[in-house]
Amino acid sequence: MSYLAPYKKSVMIAVAFMLLDVVCEVVQPTLMSDIVGRGIQTGNIPFILGVGALMILFALLAIVAGFGNARHSARAGVGFAAGLRRGLFEKVQTFSFKNIDDFSTASLATRLTNDVTLLQNAGIMSLRLMIRAPLMFVFAMIMALRMNARLAVVLVVIIPTLLIALGFIIKTALPLFNQMQARMDALNGSVRENLTNVRVVKSFVQQDYEKRKFKSANDALTGASLRAMNVVIFNMPVMMLVMNLATVSVIWFGGGQVIRGELQAAQMVAFINYIFQILMSLMMLSMMFVLFSRASASYKRVMEVLNTEVDLTDEQGAGERPIRGDVTFEHVFFKYDPANGENVLRDITLSVKAGQTVAVIGGTGAGKSSLVQLIPRLYDATEGRVLIDGRDVREYTVESLRSQVGMVLQKNTLFSGSIRDNLKWGDEHASDEEVEAAAKAAQAHDFIMGFPNGYDTWIEQGGVNVSGGQKQRLCIARALLKKPPILILDDSTSAVDTATERRIRDAFDTELSGTTKFIIAQRISSVKDADQIVILSDGQIADVGTHDELLARSEEYQEIYYSQQEKEADA
Repeated sequence: MSYLAPYKKSVMIAVAFMLLDVVCEVVQPTLMSDIVGRGIQTGNIPFILGVGALMILFALLAIVAGFGNARHSARAGVGFAAGLRRGLFEKVQTFSFKNIDDFSTASLATRLTNDVTLLQNAGIMSLRLMIRAPLMFVFAMIMALRMNARLAVVLVVIIPTLLIALGFIIKTALPLFNQMQARMDALNGSVRENLTNVRVVKSFVQQDYEKRKFKSANDALTGASLRAMNVVIFNMPVMMLVMNLATVSVIWFGGGQVIRGELQAAQMVAFINYIFQILMSLMMLSMMFVLFSRASASYKRVMEVLNTEVDLTDEQGAGERPIRGDVTFEHVFFKYDPANGENVLRDITLSVKAGQTVAVIGGTGAGKSSLVQLIPRLYDATEGRVLIDGRDVREYTVESLRSQVGMVLQKNTLFSGSIRDNLKWGDEHASDEEVEAAAKAAQAHDFIMGFPNGYDTWIEQGGVNVSGGQKQRLCIARALLKKPPILILDDSTSAVDTATERRIRDAFDTELSGTTKFIIAQRISSVKDADQIVILSDGQIADVGTHDELLARSEEYQEIYYSQQEKEADA
């Protein structure tokens, strides 16, 4: 309701227009009855013309009212959906990685688009049909009872029959709509995965496999949709059957009253029209209930997002504090699933002084990325503490902490926009000279100037129009422009040659001499000059030391070093 509140004026106007529309429509059968009974039968032409003109006036008013209702209903519905979509997106921006993993990106995309659209349509239709139907039902019922209360008894049998049938249809359809939206998530996930990784698909010639996978997801959605629709389609035949039975009953009992002289033929025609209006209003309500039963599935999915408790927020007493760069891990344990998962990191204790360069090496799955992601609170430690400048990271506000920690993640991501726009993610207020200086330090300036438009070259979504090495260097430049007290490089130079990597490391020493640097790397040559080298093995610290110290005492380090030396010699 809070997202609909800004449009309450449009809602009230839509309701007023609908009220006028219904009144204009409900009086028509009575006016027609007067023309037939008091005009045609007596040959009173002036009366026929006068009442006929009144009917035309009411019809024109109904047209204007219908247009006004449709216009303001659309304004309120579309505005409501825009606000809800914005609210959902803003909520997702507060999510931790764990929150996002719980939903999946494909499901979140479906909820922000398809589910919100369904709620928008339900909102617009409710301002039209959901208001029109009850008003018409009430007014037509009053007119029918006023005209012939005995004949209106037919409705006592008809209406409960309709309600029972409608309740059965909705109860059966609701779980099927839930299944349909889940299948929509799966289909969107399949499409998103394929389009994101289309180059891999083509390079491995797996188009046929992807077609089969898409067909499977598409067929599952089709099947779920058909099962839901097969239930819903019973709604119209049931409504038409009941409406026809009601008409036959009115003609049967009303005809007897006309023969006995208890009811005029014109009045029976008007009564039948009111019966039609009553049953049409019930039909509209049944359509709305079916729409609502589908929208309710979307409503629950949207509310799951809005009501999600973000598990990583500012702690009480957290503040904005400048960071010098000391980092300490005190007996840190970490698991991605605190309830049932296994520890990815176990009893990590490490102390790093401001300005030091710390290298983290280890095999695949050793926990290297998990370790550095605890520093900017992308995740929180399950046990133990991560300290920056002697303070628990939870004593900093999330925004203050992350704004002072630069990260070049393992998966390099660029966004659609110019190269300059992408680099200014590091500092939106940076001058052109500062942007170029960061690019030069990251060894990106030369290839940028090789493009026809230089720094104004457009980057396609995901950076698909630059190479892997170029993408890595742009991401490094973006982090350098931030000038952070702490910089984390997660295997961020794997796609560049050793000479370029050497120049980047030299730039770190000059441009970021006071910055604490965490470097995750596979090559010993990338880390041997580090102040500390941390060897992780199966989530634990196997050893810590300088290159010379580890080469002298650590068998694991020796194995890595000499195996790489042999590969370089063979190359």
